[in-house]
Amino acid sequence: MTDFLIKKFVRDYENKNDAKVHERYGEFSGIVGVCTNLLLFLIKIITGLFFNSIAITADAINNLSDSASSIVTLVGFKMAGKPADAEHPYGHARMEYLSGLIVSMSILILGFQLAKTSFDKVLHPEYAEFSMISIAVLIIAILVKIWQAQFYKKVGNKIGSTTIAANAADSRNDVFATGTILIGTVFTRLTGFNLDGYMGMAVAAFIMYSGVKLIIATSNPLLGMAPSKELVDEIYQKIISYDGILGIHDLNVHNYGPVRRFASVHCEVSASQDIMVSHDIIDNIERDFLKEKGIHLVIHLDPIVTDDPRTNELKAQVQNIIKEISPKISMHDFRVVWGTTHSNLIFDVCDSFEFGMSDQELTDLISEKIYAIDPTYHSVITVDHDYVPAESIESNSAK
Repeated sequence: MTDFLIKKFVRDYENKNDAKVHERYGEFSGIVGVCTNLLLFLIKIITGLFFNSIAITADAINNLSDSASSIVTLVGFKMAGKPADAEHPYGHARMEYLSGLIVSMSILILGFQLAKTSFDKVLHPEYAEFSMISIAVLIIAILVKIWQAQFYKKVGNKIGSTTIAANAADSRNDVFATGTILIGTVFTRLTGFNLDGYMGMAVAAFIMYSGVKLIIATSNPLLGMAPSKELVDEIYQKIISYDGILGIHDLNVHNYGPVRRFASVHCEVSASQDIMVSHDIIDNIERDFLKEKGIHLVIHLDPIVTDDPRTNELKAQVQNIIKEISPKISMHDFRVVWGTTHSNLIFDVCDSFEFGMSDQELTDLISEKIYAIDPTYHSVITVDHDYVPAESIESNSAK
C-alpha cells in the first residue's frame, strides 16, 4: 500500500536523489502523519471521555502530540527545500535534521510524561468502565500505528531521512503504549487488579530509551559525521577508474542535507604528464560527480615522480617500514629533495582514528627507522586521517 500511495501522490518518485523529489517525500509523509494521528485523536478522545478512561484519554493526547510532530516534519522539509541565499550559501537542507531532533526530543518528553502519569496511577488507581467498544478502538489504533510505523520506515529508507526514521520509531513506541493500555484494560477486567500503571511505567522507560537513541542519531549529521563506507568506496572506485589518476587520498565529505553534499579529495598524477591534460582529467571528474551523483567535488592535484629509479627504490623501502608498523596506515605524496650532506624525505602518512599511537609517536617511530637506513635521510612527515582502511588506499595507489 505504501508503494501505491507514493506512486499516486509523489511526483517523479523514482528520482529520489533530486532535492525537490526528496522534499515531496518528506511533505507527503508529514501530511499522512497529520491526517492519521488527528483521526486517532478524535476517535480516542471521544471514547475516553465517554467511558471515563484516563488511559485512553491520555493516549488520545499522545496522538495529538504526534500530529504536532508530523507538522514539524512537514514544515522542516518545506524549509529544507528553500534555495540557497546570501546568509545560507549551502542551502537550508539541514533544517530536516533540526526537525528530526525536535521530534526526537518530543519522544523523550512524552516518555517522562507517561512515566509520571503511570506512577500516579500506581499510587492512585482509578476505575474505568469496561466496554468492547473501547477494546475495539484500541485494537484499531494499534493496527493503524503498525501501518504508520511501516509507512514511515519505508519512506525513510527510500530517501535516507533520519527525521522520518524518528517518526517511525515514535509510531512503534505508540504501538507499545496503546498495547499496554489494551492489556491493562483486559487484565483489570479479568482479575480486578489494576495493572495499568505498572505497565505504563515499563513502556515509559522503553520510550525514554528510544528517545535518547534518536536524539543521538538525529544530532550526528548536525555535528558532522563520517560518510558511509558504501559512499566512500563508491567515490574512490569511480575516481580511480579515470585514466591518468594514480592514487587518491585526503577525501573529505561534508553533508548539508541528505541530497546536498560537498567533497574534496587529493588525486595523484604523474609529474611528467602535461599539466593541461591533468587539469582536463580532474575537470571531467568534478563535472561527472555533480551530474551523476549530485556531489560538488573539488580535486587537489598532486604530481608525483614515477620515472626516477632512485626515488622509487627509496619509496618502496619506506612503504615496507610503514607496513611493518601496521597494515592500517599508508603513505602518499612521497618525494625526495636530494642533497650532498643530507636528503629530505617528504611524505604524508594516513591512519584511522582508531589507531593506537599518537601522531607524534608515529612520526618519531617512522623517522627512527628511516634514519637507520641512512643517517643522512631526514624525514618530514605529515600525519592525516582518512575514512577508509589503508589497504584500500594502497591498492588504489598501486594501480
